Amino acid sequence: MSAAEIIDELPRLNEAERRAISRRILELAAIQEEMKLADDLLLAACQETDRREGEDAKTKSAPG
Repeated sequence: MSAAEIIDELPRLNEAERRAISRRILELAAIQEEMKLADDLLLAACQETDRREGEDAKTKSAPG
């Protein structure tokens, strides 16, 4: 079913059905936002790991 078909069906639904759909859309949006946050945190952690490994490599290769 396409988005256009779903939108066309909305006026035929009763209030309870529309509310259920609204709740589900909000749930999916929240899940998507949580996944974006998790991705951002993972990226930041990987970048920090890379930065620290780069510092360690410089320290080990410096004449001492």
